[in-house]
Amino acid sequence: MRLTVVGNPGNRRVDLFRRAVLAAGLPRPEVLPWADVLTGAPPPPAGALVRVDSPGEDPAVDQLLRRSATPARPGELVGLAAAYAGLVAGVGRVAAAGATLLNQPEDVAGLCDKRRCHALLAAAGVPVPDALPAIDGYARLRAAMATAGWRRVFVKPAHGSSAAGVIALTVGPGRVEAVTTVEHTPEALFNSLRLRRYTRESEVAAIVDRLAPDGLHVERWLPKAGLGDRVVDLRVVVVAGRPTHAVVRAARGPLTNLHLGNMRGDLAELRSAAGSAAWSAAMETCERVAACFPGSLHVGVDLMFLVGWRRHAVAEVNAFGDLLPGVLVDGRDTYAEQVYALTSGRWDRWRAGREVAACGA
Repeated sequence: MRLTVVGNPGNRRVDLFRRAVLAAGLPRPEVLPWADVLTGAPPPPAGALVRVDSPGEDPAVDQLLRRSATPARPGELVGLAAAYAGLVAGVGRVAAAGATLLNQPEDVAGLCDKRRCHALLAAAGVPVPDALPAIDGYARLRAAMATAGWRRVFVKPAHGSSAAGVIALTVGPGRVEAVTTVEHTPEALFNSLRLRRYTRESEVAAIVDRLAPDGLHVERWLPKAGLGDRVVDLRVVVVAGRPTHAVVRAARGPLTNLHLGNMRGDLAELRSAAGSAAWSAAMETCERVAACFPGSLHVGVDLMFLVGWRRHAVAEVNAFGDLLPGVLVDGRDTYAEQVYALTSGRWDRWRAGREVAACGA
């Protein structure tokens, strides 16, 4: 078995997967740089086994994805829809010569558009927060919230990641509060690692209206369960249809992403609080999520238990959500788990089972 990785050379994701491949005794994987894919390099040949990794964390690749003549400034939220289109086209180029991709183009396209992903999950009966219809700006957002009777929502860029541009919005008589990663300047919007709180409606409206042209997805804000003085949710990595690795994300605010200064919680404590039945039901949901993307060796599921621990919902699903440094299960990290699924035949068996299920539907 010889693997090719489409990624950014030197990126830790690529390096961690390469180490897992070598540790399994397989040949060193070839790395096909995203920059080469986007500038016309030949795709991997038929028969190649290809992992497509995130194109993020490389300004030059971002510029190529957006097909822009100018690079984005550090942290600038610009051209998200164009970058998505570039990603989808790039994955299509990787598959053009008949290589076997471990994340198929149609799955990447669905996972990286929050509106499409939400609709697909809802149609499959996966518990997800209710969502508003298409929103093209702040005025439409407020009108839709009033019609739905919602005071609290999450406003998400349709093609964002890592909470970039996400707004936790609360409205009430004579007040508005937005907690977000967005730094609002007269010239542009920037993603920040420091959460900001906006209470002037004109400023909140300006942020939403600037984000709207690239597409928005707006979900009802569901109250999460908590441990101690923090609310919690989970990133669950599902490999070949099986939930394998999980991290608890604990925060004092509405955005739980760990890179925003939040902390890892205690998984055993969370499982104890939820109870075995609720935990099993949540893991079954993660399996159902993976079944919606049968061409993907792994997905990263953001799952939240709601207050009371009896119910849960899926907040997001990530195409490149397997970066959980230091989390080992049976001695394997998330990358070693994926290699094990390939070499043990579990990936082939799971895909065959999905094809049988689809034929019988």
